[in-house]
Amino acid sequence: MTTLGMSIFSDINASLRRGLDLLRESLRDNEADYTKGPIGRALGLLAIPMMLEMSMESVFAIVDIAFVSRLGTDAIAAVGITEAVVTVLFAMSIGLGMGTTAMVSRRIGAKQPDGAASVVGQALWIGAIVSIAIGVFGVIYAEQILRMMGASDSVVITGSGFTAVLLGGSASILYLFLLNAAFRGAGDASVALRSLWLANGLNIVLDPCLIFGLGPFPEMGVTGAAVATTIGRSTGVLYQLWYLFDGRGRLEFHVRHLRIKPGLIRRMLIISLGGIGQYFIATTSWIIIMRIVALYGSSAVAAYTIALRMLEFVWLPAWGLGNAAATLVGQNLGAGEPRRARESAWRAARYNTIFLTGVGVFVVAFAANITALFSSDPDVVRIGSHCLRIMGLGFPMYAVGMVITQALNGAGDTGTPTAINFVCFWLLQIPLAYWLATSISLGPNGAFLAIVISESLLTVLSVIAFRRGGWQRMAA
Repeated sequence: MTTLGMSIFSDINASLRRGLDLLRESLRDNEADYTKGPIGRALGLLAIPMMLEMSMESVFAIVDIAFVSRLGTDAIAAVGITEAVVTVLFAMSIGLGMGTTAMVSRRIGAKQPDGAASVVGQALWIGAIVSIAIGVFGVIYAEQILRMMGASDSVVITGSGFTAVLLGGSASILYLFLLNAAFRGAGDASVALRSLWLANGLNIVLDPCLIFGLGPFPEMGVTGAAVATTIGRSTGVLYQLWYLFDGRGRLEFHVRHLRIKPGLIRRMLIISLGGIGQYFIATTSWIIIMRIVALYGSSAVAAYTIALRMLEFVWLPAWGLGNAAATLVGQNLGAGEPRRARESAWRAARYNTIFLTGVGVFVVAFAANITALFSSDPDVVRIGSHCLRIMGLGFPMYAVGMVITQALNGAGDTGTPTAINFVCFWLLQIPLAYWLATSISLGPNGAFLAIVISESLLTVLSVIAFRRGGWQRMAA
C-alpha cells in the first residue's frame, strides 16, 4: 500500500473510532455540558439518542399496523380513524412537553437543577388532571367518536374497543411524552430512549399475542393492539418515574419538588398553551384531511393510514434532530449564549435536510412496494403509493421546517409557530385539500398535494421568523 493510501486508511479508521466513541457516549448517562465545546459534538450527543427515541415511537405505529392489517380493511380503517383522533391527545402531550423542555433546559443551562426539578413536579400534576379527563371521555364516547369521523357501521363495530382502550389509557401516552420532554430538556436523552426501548419491546411481544390469541392470551382482535400498546407505554412510564425518583441524572428530583407552585404552573401553561394550540391546529387539520379522504371509502382511509404510518417512521427520527435543536437552544439561552443557540439550530437543519432528502428519494422510488407490504388490496396499494410519492416530494422542505419550528419552541416562543400553523393549516391546507379533492376532481391525491403545499409554506414562514431573532428575548 502506498503512503497516500495508508494515510487515507488511517484517517478513515480514526473517523470511525471517533464516531463509535460518540455513539457510545450518547447512549449512556453522561455529564456533558452542552453550552460549551464544539456544537457538532453537542448536537451529536443529544441527537443520536433523540433520533433513536423517535424511531422507537414510530415503531409503535408500524408494529400495530403490521399485525392489524391481517384483520382486513375495516380494522385498518378503525386504527387510522382512531389515531387521527388520538393526535389531539398527542397535540396536548407534545404541547405540554414543549413547555417542560423549554423551562427545564433554560434552568439547566443557567445551572439551576433544583428549579428544573420543580418544573417537572408541576408537569406531573398537570399531566394527571389532563389524562383523567381525556380517559373518562374516551371510554364513554368511543363509538360516537368513530361515527363523528365518518366511520361505517362495520368499522365502528370493529374498532370501538380499540378507541376506548387507547383513549382510556391516555395517561400512558401523556406521561411518556411529558417525562421524556423533561429528560431531553435536562440533557438526559439516553433515559428517554431506554424508556421507549422497554415500551416497544413489550408492545412487539404482546401485539400478536393479544390480537390473535396466541398461547394463554385471549383473542381480542384489533382491541388487542390497543391493550398491548397501553401496557407497553405504561411500563415505559414506570421506568421513567423510577429513574426520576431515584435521584439520578441532571434533574435531582425529590418528593419536595411535587409541592404545587402556582407561579411555575402559570408560566408552564402560558408556554404550553402556545404549543398545544400549535399542535392542535396541525392535528385537527390532519383529522379533517382524514375526513376528506373518508369521502372516497374505507380503501382510501386504509391507504392513507398505511402511508402515514410509514411516513411517521421517517419523520419521527428526523423530529429527533429538531428536539436536539430545541434543547441546545434552551440551554444556551439559559447560559447567555444566543449566538451558539442560533448556530445549533442551523447546523441541525442542515443535517436534517441531508437525511430526509435521501429518504425522500427512496420513498418516491419504492412507494408501491412499501404499501404492498401492508395490504394486497389493489385500491389500497394504488392510493397509498400515490400518497407516498406526493408526500415524499416535500421531504427537503419538511426537514428544515421541523428543526426551525422546534428551535423556536425550545426558546419558549411557542406563539410564533402557532400563528404560522393557523395560516398554513386552517387557512390554506383544509380549504385547498377539499377544493383539490372535490372541485378539481383529484380525489384523495388532492388532499395529499395540499399537505405538501401547506407544509412547504410553513417552512418558509418559520425560517423568516427565526431569522428575525425575536425568540432570543423570550422568557421561559
